[in-house]
Amino acid sequence: MRVTQSMLSSNMLRNLTQSYDKMGKQQEQIATQKKISRPSDDPVVAMKGVLYRRNLTEVEQYKRNFSEAYNWVENADSSLDKANQAMQRLRELLVQTSNDTYDADQRKTTRAEIEQLKEHIEEIGNTKFGDKYLFNGTDTTSKPLDVANGEYPVNNEAVEIELSKGVHIKVNIDGPAVFSQEMFDDIDNILATLDDENSTGDDINDYLTNMDTHMTNLSNERSSLGARYNRIELMDSRVSEQEVIATRVMSDNEDIDFEKVITDMKVQESVHRAALSVGSRIIQPSLMDFLR
Repeated sequence: MRVTQSMLSSNMLRNLTQSYDKMGKQQEQIATQKKISRPSDDPVVAMKGVLYRRNLTEVEQYKRNFSEAYNWVENADSSLDKANQAMQRLRELLVQTSNDTYDADQRKTTRAEIEQLKEHIEEIGNTKFGDKYLFNGTDTTSKPLDVANGEYPVNNEAVEIELSKGVHIKVNIDGPAVFSQEMFDDIDNILATLDDENSTGDDINDYLTNMDTHMTNLSNERSSLGARYNRIELMDSRVSEQEVIATRVMSDNEDIDFEKVITDMKVQESVHRAALSVGSRIIQPSLMDFLR
């Protein structure tokens, strides 16, 4: 086959163009820090990237859900702690006033304090986290307690938050079990007994068993909440590890090996310079250059 000058020139220009393309691709990778900038560069990497990015997005959403779960559980636990303190104080007052040595003035003072404790417990039962009531089940927009109007928590449905794929954790407590109508009725009966000048210490002492029952209900709910809090912490640790792994896998799939690309770029520059040098020898002056 006869090799002409035009064939040599065309091949040289084509090879130079390919060399420019390689250098351009490597420069783009260095600028973006990514192996590909469009799916056509490597469809396999692109498809894996979609999957890995979706997995990472799910893990990041679970991390945000943990923040919501912690807020629910920690606010509920703090409120139950305050309620327990109020109930403990109320019980102490009952024990004190069950002593018949207390006179009318002392009972009046005790009654005033119990009235305040009752209002304090009602306020705790209406605790809000953001714009949500904590102790009214899934009906988070309705105020659970209005003792003056005879309204008490009735919704005990679980508020669940997804903290891992397919795993939903209950973050609320059973409000009707803790802030029950029976408890407030017992407090009202205690107040009425203290108002009755003919009541005895034994009459007041009869309410101790009922108050102990209410305190037990509160403690049981708080214990259950604590157990769920411990599980949330364990799941949080595991999801944090999943986030690290998902980020690393996505990085391995998409991100360039910076040192390798820089090295390849330097090699390609040397190759390109050599190609230009050889090309200058291929395109020699022809007879036409002297006939002009």
